[in-house]
Amino acid sequence: MRSDRYKQSNDASTMKEEDRKDFWSGAGLDEHAEDVSAGSTGSFLKSLLVDVLIAVLLAGAVLYFIRPTIVKQTSMEDTLHENDYMIMYRRAYNKNDPERGDIVVFQSSLTDEESGHDKLLIKRVIGLPGDEIMISDNQLYINGEEYYEDYLKDGYTPAFERPAEGETYTVPEGYYFCMGDNRAGSVDSRRFEVGDVPRDAIRGKVIIRLFPFNQIKRF
Repeated sequence: MRSDRYKQSNDASTMKEEDRKDFWSGAGLDEHAEDVSAGSTGSFLKSLLVDVLIAVLLAGAVLYFIRPTIVKQTSMEDTLHENDYMIMYRRAYNKNDPERGDIVVFQSSLTDEESGHDKLLIKRVIGLPGDEIMISDNQLYINGEEYYEDYLKDGYTPAFERPAEGETYTVPEGYYFCMGDNRAGSVDSRRFEVGDVPRDAIRGKVIIRLFPFNQIKRF
């Protein structure tokens, strides 16, 4: 009987020891699980950081070539309307010169009342360096020939300050004569406050209208 009681007591002691091992073993597993979780969080954050960095670099690379532009006025109607969303190709004239008919964005000497900075204007290139420009009876002449334009809002070009009605004006070398398609309502190279556009003031060429979506168009 005494031997049995000793055996039972010894078994109880053994069970308690096994319970303690199971407890510490379980505690060790939990601690290991926490380490894995922390490692996963660190890996996720590192991966997220890499993705963000790649996205920033790609965005920078894209913006090096193009720039989103919103039309804020009506001087290019009916080709472009206020709040149209455009894409400007910034490298268009790195190797090539602007061509007649290009829609360009350029830095003007006009002041933006909201920002206080010089305004960016969107106009169409009409006169190239050396071209002779004349406006007579609301008709544009380039180098002595009548110039037909099917994109004008009202179909005619009034003379303003330069060139004066019926006079001939020669575009200086290194400059461009630019006008809006809404000729009656455009402040452009016909006004002294804008004048001819220097080659290095041109920021890029408008290549596509993205919005409104039902009016997407390439230029």
